[in-house]
Amino acid sequence: MSSSTAASGTGPVTDAAPLSLCAREPHVPADRLVAEMVPPPRFDSVRFSTYIPDPNQPSQSEAVRVLEGFAAGLGDTGGSGRRKLFGFGKAAKKTPAGPRGVYLDGGYGVGKTHLLASLWHATPAEPDRKAFGTFVELTNLVGALGFQQTVQTLSGHRLLCIDEFELDDPGDTVLVSTLLGKLVDAGVALAATSNTLPGKLGEGRFAAADFLREIQGLSAHFRTLRIDGEDYRHRGLPEAPPPYSDEQVTKAAHATGGASLDAFPQLLEHLAKVHPSRYGALTDGVKAVCLTGVRPVPDQSTALRLVVLADRLYDREVPVLASGLPFDRLFSEEMLRGGYRKKYFRAISRLTALARDAARLVDAE
Repeated sequence: MSSSTAASGTGPVTDAAPLSLCAREPHVPADRLVAEMVPPPRFDSVRFSTYIPDPNQPSQSEAVRVLEGFAAGLGDTGGSGRRKLFGFGKAAKKTPAGPRGVYLDGGYGVGKTHLLASLWHATPAEPDRKAFGTFVELTNLVGALGFQQTVQTLSGHRLLCIDEFELDDPGDTVLVSTLLGKLVDAGVALAATSNTLPGKLGEGRFAAADFLREIQGLSAHFRTLRIDGEDYRHRGLPEAPPPYSDEQVTKAAHATGGASLDAFPQLLEHLAKVHPSRYGALTDGVKAVCLTGVRPVPDQSTALRLVVLADRLYDREVPVLASGLPFDRLFSEEMLRGGYRKKYFRAISRLTALARDAARLVDAE
């Protein structure tokens, strides 16, 4: 379909056909993979000063106070190769004693990622000396670079922030724990949040114990900061908006500059050919993702790849317009009861939010 078939409404008509994610096979150099380990765009402007503690939850104010001191304690020590770690503003010994990492423990909606990103921004180091990423992004980095090169690359950093440390994959947990051990030995400061293990009651209540147990030998290096707040357990998932027709999605794709247009089944097949560490690059320059024929994902490997793509689109605030089934029907009941269910619920929630953002693409026709 050419751009001349775009709807004749108030929306602009583009001169070129939509992009296709399936036509892209990005090759990302190692230095870009590391350089992109920064807080997502939606957390560009967050700071400790923009975090508004609940006056009824003193642990929130205490967390800000401790993290501000933690950041201030990460300044250079001068000529020695060791950094000043976790001295909380005081001069640290050559081989620091006590916690060399912080773990933010709390349920959904208490601002853990806001605080983690604020810590990254507040740490007195150049952006290329500190890294921020999800657990999945870190494991993808190891997959792309190899273990030894990842250790070598990150060992020169002042701080590594890991959001959503996954506790549901024993193999990846051991891999990352080993990596963190190497980085601690190199003098890198650590900060993390995590999800809870499957089957646990009370989101966040047992997360600290689970996290410290799973990282085993590293547990002594972490200070736990409990962040209490409103429990989001009973809110459930937002209802996904009704999907549009194939014709509506296609017209919107042609009428929107920088939009991509792909058949959902073909996109899922293409994701298997692209390393997940490159999914961010896959969406470079894309202003909206338009998908036709959304249907349930066929297997767990495909589902987990889709979760990573959903995270990258959400981080970049790229609206997603789709036909077929609504996003809350992407994953089977068996998947939503299994060990990766938290990832699938997160993907549904994020894709639903992006689908709501995409409504304006049709309204503008």
